[in-house]
Amino acid sequence: MTEATSGRPRLLLEIVVFCVGMASLGAEIAAARLMAPWFGASTIVWANTIATVLVALSIGYAIGGRLADRNPTMAGLARCVVAAAALLALVPFVSGPFLRQSTKAFSELSGGLFVGSLLGVGVLIAVPVLLLGMVSPYAVRLKVDQVADAGRVAGRLYAIGTIGSLTGTFLAALLLIPLVGTRRTFLIFALTLALTVVPALGRRWFVAAAVAAVIAVLIAVPVGSTKTTTTAGKVIWERETEYQYARVIQQSDGRRLLELNEGQAVHSVYTKGEWLTGGYWDEMLVLPFAGANRPKRVAILGSAAGTTARAMAHYFPDIHIDAVEIDPDVTAVGRELFDLHGKSITTHAADARPWLQAQTGTYDAILVDAYRQPYIPFYLTTREFFDVVKERLNPGGVVAINVGHPAESDKLEKVLSATLRASFGQDRVSRDPAEDTNSMLLATTSAADPAEQLRTAEMPGEVRSVAAATADRIQPGLTGGPVYTDDRAPVEWLVDASLAQVAE
Repeated sequence: MTEATSGRPRLLLEIVVFCVGMASLGAEIAAARLMAPWFGASTIVWANTIATVLVALSIGYAIGGRLADRNPTMAGLARCVVAAAALLALVPFVSGPFLRQSTKAFSELSGGLFVGSLLGVGVLIAVPVLLLGMVSPYAVRLKVDQVADAGRVAGRLYAIGTIGSLTGTFLAALLLIPLVGTRRTFLIFALTLALTVVPALGRRWFVAAAVAAVIAVLIAVPVGSTKTTTTAGKVIWERETEYQYARVIQQSDGRRLLELNEGQAVHSVYTKGEWLTGGYWDEMLVLPFAGANRPKRVAILGSAAGTTARAMAHYFPDIHIDAVEIDPDVTAVGRELFDLHGKSITTHAADARPWLQAQTGTYDAILVDAYRQPYIPFYLTTREFFDVVKERLNPGGVVAINVGHPAESDKLEKVLSATLRASFGQDRVSRDPAEDTNSMLLATTSAADPAEQLRTAEMPGEVRSVAAATADRIQPGLTGGPVYTDDRAPVEWLVDASLAQVAE
């Protein structure tokens, strides 16, 4: 009798199948997490990640079946698992440099999000997942004693593998990534695979043991800083939060910048003793006064480290500010390094739209600065969202939206303008083209002229000059875009097309 038909460790085989299923789906969840800082977490990125895993598993099934017929041994199966463990352990260490170059290479291509994320996830996890896919047919071949048992054996093993996949999904999403981070999540799954097959390698058990030992050492090594200095200054704080990679850069003049996702955009700035920034945050500071009434309650959706909230609390202490930021770590660093303090500020760790929908009170102004470049959450661009915004505004209230876009492209602004008109009315939308890559869109619940309201509002002197300059730039909103809805809001494709238009 061969090893395939006698004396084989059946329980060990089922444990291996369970752990392989767990690692396969755990790696998929962790891979999407790795991709998010570079390509976002849109449906396109998730589709590419899922498709890559499915294709890799399918190829692995086919190859594994052939190899199992040629070499039906536990040792042969174990070698596939050890190789997969070693490659999974490498993923978090090569992902940063590789994905950084991927975003640069595809940033000016139409379909850059699709092609870049597909290539990224393919290079990083396709091969180790393919190796893991080889395990299922291999295991069936090893466990089947006679043809009459094939259906029962295959069903049991695939059920065990599926339960392992469910375990890996929830383990990665709910426990490992939040507690130990993405890098160690990959390493923990890799270590589990290597340790599981040590008994299956017989005399060569030391190979899997050596791989496991190296991975264990890597888990124990502190994550540390990915960079200590950049071209913009010194990194004084960084963290892989539940939502993104965040870091604070301190420049030589003491100015601090909050960068999210490897500096694709600066989301907050701070200089000790100063409140005006010279950037779009200054426009956000004065635009609440573009409504028909002097603002008393303002909501900031996407407060980041609190640049606008801090300035508003300083210049207008009578205004109550609800500062909403989805990432509590970003709010915490705002308090620590960006002087986010003030009796009039209430911070909320929440996603902008669900938070706003849950509110029962109303506001004189709602500032939306929750877009993350270059791709933005689709559910913050739709008519349904703007309907909620309008419902939460007092009569005479105003909403101001920071629209970041590629230079020389107005496609996104046209879409948002059209969608705002669908909610607020044809004559209630205007724009402030503050910068080449930032426009401020305004929509009001009254017929009051936003520019005139800004010119006549009572403000401190240095803020009044900002309001006057903003008023001079205000003009009717752009026309020509389609209206986005919760059912159809192809933001990613629109931004890709905008990038292609600029690159031509």
